[in-house]
Amino acid sequence: MPVMTCVEDFRLLAKKRVPKAFYDYADSGSYTEGTYSANSDDLAAIKLRQRVAINVDERSTRTTMIGHDVTMPVAIAPTGLTGMQWANGEMLGAMAAEKFGIPFTLSTMSICSIEDVASVTKKPFWFQLYVMRDRGFVKSMIDRAKAAKCSALVLTLDLQILGQRHKDLKNGMSVPPKLTLDTLLDLASKPGWALRALGGRKTFGNLAGHINGGNSGSGVQTLSKWTASQFDPTLNWDDVAWIKEQWGGKLILKGILDVEDAKIAAQTGADALVVSNHGGRQLDGAMSSIEALPAIAQAVGDQIEVWFDGGIRSGQDILKATALGAKGTMIGRAFLYSLGAMGGEGVSQMLEILRKELDVSMALTGTKDIKDVGPQILVP
Repeated sequence: MPVMTCVEDFRLLAKKRVPKAFYDYADSGSYTEGTYSANSDDLAAIKLRQRVAINVDERSTRTTMIGHDVTMPVAIAPTGLTGMQWANGEMLGAMAAEKFGIPFTLSTMSICSIEDVASVTKKPFWFQLYVMRDRGFVKSMIDRAKAAKCSALVLTLDLQILGQRHKDLKNGMSVPPKLTLDTLLDLASKPGWALRALGGRKTFGNLAGHINGGNSGSGVQTLSKWTASQFDPTLNWDDVAWIKEQWGGKLILKGILDVEDAKIAAQTGADALVVSNHGGRQLDGAMSSIEALPAIAQAVGDQIEVWFDGGIRSGQDILKATALGAKGTMIGRAFLYSLGAMGGEGVSQMLEILRKELDVSMALTGTKDIKDVGPQILVP
């Protein structure tokens, strides 16, 4: 087993082990990828204050996110096609998150279905919803999440239409992968992935019967066309109110990057909002999530929990986001890298690495409790 010391180790290993089309799908942004890069670059530019001679014994990274006790202020973000990084990846990720003590969020565009994940977990997980023109389908997804006893609904607001990711077009990426010569050569170089894939789910589990009348051909090329016709560009705040009424439980609004939108979100009765630019996969040229975070946190105060998503690659990044006003964070690519590298065991190792980095960084900034973190730990 390789010695893994940081998220970058997982990324490099995943790049070797995951077929190129699926690795590129996870590790890409839209258009120039400027916003994708800014998410991590802007986090790296923030500096922590090193403090000394402060009693930091008995530190705690534990806190709560919308009333859920968590080992650290982190939830696994919803990520599409997770089961193509490692066979049955959503199920493995959910189990690893449950064991570690943080929430797992299942994407609408997952390979494993809501029911698949419910079958391997003992505690409630979260479900992420996209708003589509077919409100009957939306209602059915909400009902399935209820039946699976999901404890929160994450409503993504920043994907009414799909931002273009050049790598996906160049790779001709589809699910299942098209058996072209290039694909076959790539799969031949990754026999472990191919062997595992034989026994795993291969289509969009939550969309069975809704693309081309079934699972056959339900790949990303088909999905792009289906997305253009089904994802609803008329999405507005009235729809948020309707979904909140249909759901009736904890509601998280993901994709907030503007102060005015944050103020509106705070008035909806939702439990949390996530400052996010979809990992730089939608509006290229938008500000980074960490640049947007402080103003949003200040604008909404205690009206709604503010969380952060975008560019987290270390425990230090979690600490920085918390210092700038986030009550919780979500990780997507760090999760996908570790899953693609080593499956469920990789996810468990990655989470422990993040927790240890967070704990050590707290100690060296003179912090004992993550709940007490504020801008005082940052270099002005």
